[in-house]
Amino acid sequence: MTSLATSFSYFLGGDVGKAEIVFYNSQDGTTISIQNNPKALAAFAATLKPGCLVVCEATGGYESALLKTMLKANIAVHRADARKVKAFIRSFGIRGKTDAIDARALAQYGRERADKLRLWAEPEAAQSRLQSLVLTREDLIKQRVANKNRLAAPGNAAVKPMLKAVIDCLTKQIDTIETQIHELIQGQPKLARNAKILASISGIGRIVSIALQALMPELGTLSRREVAALAGVAPHPNQSGGRDKYRKTIAGRPVKSLLFMAALSASRSKTTLGEFYRRLLAHGKTKMVAIVAVTRKIIVIANAKIRDAEQMQLS
Repeated sequence: MTSLATSFSYFLGGDVGKAEIVFYNSQDGTTISIQNNPKALAAFAATLKPGCLVVCEATGGYESALLKTMLKANIAVHRADARKVKAFIRSFGIRGKTDAIDARALAQYGRERADKLRLWAEPEAAQSRLQSLVLTREDLIKQRVANKNRLAAPGNAAVKPMLKAVIDCLTKQIDTIETQIHELIQGQPKLARNAKILASISGIGRIVSIALQALMPELGTLSRREVAALAGVAPHPNQSGGRDKYRKTIAGRPVKSLLFMAALSASRSKTTLGEFYRRLLAHGKTKMVAIVAVTRKIIVIANAKIRDAEQMQLS
C-alpha cells in the first residue's frame, strides 16, 4: 500500500540501535531516546498524536520491535532502504554522523517522499519462517564452502580431522533445514501454489523457486519495472555527453546470482526464453547483455504469473 502525503501531519524519524532508538519529531523539533523493547515503545506510541508517519531504517532486525509496536498502535510506519537514506543525507552536504542527525534526516525523508513510500505490513508467520530458514541455509553453505577450501589447501594436515568434523556438522544442519523448508512449503497452500507456478518457468528450479518466495515476498504486487529493480536486474542508463555505454544493473535483493543461473539454463532451452536469447544475439547483442535481458524477463514473468493466480483466487 502506498500512502498519500496529505494523510500525515507530522513525521517521526527513528534511528534504531540495539539498546535504544533515537526519535526526532518534525512537529516540535524535539529529540528523545527510547529503550528498544516492546514495553517502552508501546508507552511511547501511546503518546503520539494522530497523523504520524514513523520512518526507520532496516538494521539487521533490531527494528522489528518498533515496526510491530507501531503497527499494533495503528501508527503508520515505513522501513526505509538504508542506501537511499544515506544518499538523501549526503545530498544536504552533511558529512557528520550521529544518532540525532540520522533521526532528523529520516523524518525529513518521510516528509519529502511520503507519497511514494510503501507502508510496512507484518509478513505472515510462514513467510517469516521461510525467509529465516533460507537465509540460514545460505550462511551455512558459505561456511561449508570455506571449510572445504581450507581442507583442500596444502599444509593443513594437522587440522584436517577438525575441518572434516565441521563440514559433516554443517552438512547435517543444511539437510535438516532443507527438510524443514520442504515441509513448510508443502504445509502452506499459498507457498505450495507459488512454488508450482515458479517451477513452470524455464530455468527456475527448486532452489531458485524457494529463494524467490523467501527473499521477494512482494512478487505479484509490483509492476514490471518495480520487480526488475527489486531483483537488481533493471538496466540503469550510463550515458554522459556523446557517450552512451552499456547500462548497468545494480543493488536489489540477494537473488541476482540465482536468477543469472536460471537465465543461463533458460538460454540453452527450446522455450520462448531460449528463443528470446538467441534472437537478441542475432540482433548483435553481446552474450552478457542477452543473459541479463533473460534474467529480467524471468522475474517479470514470475511476478505476472503470481499476480494472475492471486487475482483468479479472489474472483
